[in-house]
Amino acid sequence: MNSRRDRIRAKILARTVEVPPPPGLGLTTPCRLWTGPTSGENGRGAGYGRMSLDGGTVAPHIAYFVVEHGPIPPRKQLDHLCRRRLCVVHTEMVTHKLNQKRRDAARRAITCETVEAA
Repeated sequence: MNSRRDRIRAKILARTVEVPPPPGLGLTTPCRLWTGPTSGENGRGAGYGRMSLDGGTVAPHIAYFVVEHGPIPPRKQLDHLCRRRLCVVHTEMVTHKLNQKRRDAARRAITCETVEAA
C-alpha cells in the first residue's frame, strides 16, 4: 500500500506538465508546472497553484516541498529558483529577506533585458 506521502506526491504530479527550465539560471532539471486551479490573476498571492488536501486548500509547491523535504520552519518560506510560480519542483527554503532580494534582482534583470532589446 502506498504511503500518504506517495499519494500526495502522485496527486500533485498528476496535475503538472514538464517543460524546460528557463535559460541562464543553471537549472538542470525540467520545471513541473501546475495545471490545476490557481489563486487567480489579481492580488498579492496571484498566480500560485491551489489544490485541495485533507479538506483544506494548499499551494501545491508547498505541499510537494513538505512531502519531499519535511516541514517548513517558522520564519522560512519557499523561493522559486526558476521564477515560475506554478513550478512545484524548483523551490528552496529561504528567509523572507533573501526571497525578496532574489525577487528584486530578477525584476531588475527582466527590466534590463527589456531596455537592451528596445
